[in-house]
Amino acid sequence: MLNKRTITFFLLVAATYCRAQDTYEERITSIVSAGKEDSVRMEALYTTQYHHLMSEFPEWALYAGYERRYDKWTDDSFEANARRKREARIFADALKSIDPKYLNDEWKLNYDLLVYSTNEHLTSLQFPQEYLAINQLGGVQQDVPNFLEFHPRKKLSDFEDMLTLLEGIPLKVSQTIAWLREGLDNGITPPKITMGEVPQQISNLIDLKDEDSPLLQPFAEKPSWMSEAEIDGFRKRARAIYATKAKPSFEQLRKFMTDVYLPKCRKDISWRSLPQGREWYLYYVKNHTTTTLTPDEIFDIGMSEVTRIRGKMDSIKKSIGYKGTLQEFLNYLRADPQFFYTDSASLIHGYMVISKKADAELVKLFGKLPRTPYGVVPVPAYAQKSQTTAYYNQGSLKLGRPGLFFANTYDLPSRPKWEMEALTLHEAVPGHHLQIAIAQELEGVPELRKEEGYTAYVEGWGLYAEALGEEMGFYRDPYSKMGQLTYEMWRSIRLVVDVGMHWKNWTRDQAITFFEENAGKASHDIEVEVDRYIVWPGQALAYKIGERKIKELRRFAEKELGSSFDIRKFHDVVLGAGALPLSVLEGRVRTWVKASK
Repeated sequence: MLNKRTITFFLLVAATYCRAQDTYEERITSIVSAGKEDSVRMEALYTTQYHHLMSEFPEWALYAGYERRYDKWTDDSFEANARRKREARIFADALKSIDPKYLNDEWKLNYDLLVYSTNEHLTSLQFPQEYLAINQLGGVQQDVPNFLEFHPRKKLSDFEDMLTLLEGIPLKVSQTIAWLREGLDNGITPPKITMGEVPQQISNLIDLKDEDSPLLQPFAEKPSWMSEAEIDGFRKRARAIYATKAKPSFEQLRKFMTDVYLPKCRKDISWRSLPQGREWYLYYVKNHTTTTLTPDEIFDIGMSEVTRIRGKMDSIKKSIGYKGTLQEFLNYLRADPQFFYTDSASLIHGYMVISKKADAELVKLFGKLPRTPYGVVPVPAYAQKSQTTAYYNQGSLKLGRPGLFFANTYDLPSRPKWEMEALTLHEAVPGHHLQIAIAQELEGVPELRKEEGYTAYVEGWGLYAEALGEEMGFYRDPYSKMGQLTYEMWRSIRLVVDVGMHWKNWTRDQAITFFEENAGKASHDIEVEVDRYIVWPGQALAYKIGERKIKELRRFAEKELGSSFDIRKFHDVVLGAGALPLSVLEGRVRTWVKASK
């Protein structure tokens, strides 16, 4: 039976949607002025904001598993951008109407997190991120094929929606070009050194037979429930739209990038060289780490960690019996043929084998496991060259989509076998897939909270998951242990080179050299990584900062609880509320420890 509070909540939310002509501001105002108790209005604000954001950003909605028709791209017009900024301030003002002292502990946490994320978003609005609509890691040239690839294909209307999306590509591309022009006019562009591969990424979509374009691949395979006549009809219509609208739009984008944009991109790689660059970088540091650490403090932590991990690497080198210097050993690991696969299929199969071994070990370390499955697939060919070693895309139980661990098969001599165990544990289980799927499947939590992605928590957990390999039976081979240390070193190096380039005026070559001197990563991989830090400032700081905090909390819990410490319960506490700022995570763990005593 529904209680009075639940009935009141549903009536309030329904009232905000009863008239289709209501604007976002009118819906929010109706909640604030409803005169209901704070907890009811708080829940209504969460729910209304969730549905609004899923409507505004269909790409996000698809990845989140939000059930709707996916026949539109996000509106990236100047007008939509200005409207969203107004709406963000309206929502922030609405939150001020809630008095947290009237909320129970559960809703107090929900309130605190919503205030935190809303304030962070408001801070971000002072920086024109929209001018930087494309770089080598993302933009319309990657977002469009990715969205089409993940689009549902369960009924005829799904295929009609994909045709509508193809029709919408010219507008999507023109909006991107408009923002890039604004960036040029205001002196805000990515560094030229990082952008060389973007025209080729566009070419990878259109410089092949029309039917082979990644933009048409969603129509290539016939679903079992569809007739040959039906799929042929969709293919013909899709090819016509592609030839007359989608392909010419990307040709226009390529020409603009080559002839206009790239020649005018800035030479300096430091974020501080941009207007408001110093404040902008400080925002990224705080946002991604969820701490008050300064860039200089983070740099010092990185240097300390690099020194510590080099000592461990040197010990492994000696245990193997290698007689040369550590630098010579790292060069040996980068180059000896025994450490590399010679074909892409074997590399992917190797990741699958590691994944299955990891699956079997999870029950020893976790009390709660997710239901969402995951798979291992190669990075799409059109993006391989400038993409990182691997990444994860979340699945969706609602949409029947598994999580996917993407492994890069480009340039096999830069993909050593000894890094594969650590990489799998980070991207799949017990790393990103486990953490994100558990968050998605939480019960009694606002839907919007399930989609939060505080970088220090998410990536800190991924790096912590690599360290769990010891307890899961991995790294028995000294080279694989060297791989785990290489990945920990990699994340420590990030603290140094990210701050170095954006705060201390390091050059790109300085960053690459520091990387090469301290990690066994291949040269191509190092350059891709450094270029990632250049266009994605502050994000790389989150991994090591988050991992250190989780390890610190585990040591605290082990010391306080002694023989009653249960690793499964500890992990369930860390993962059991979804992604959190590090300070909130610490409070949650300390409360659990106190209660467990």
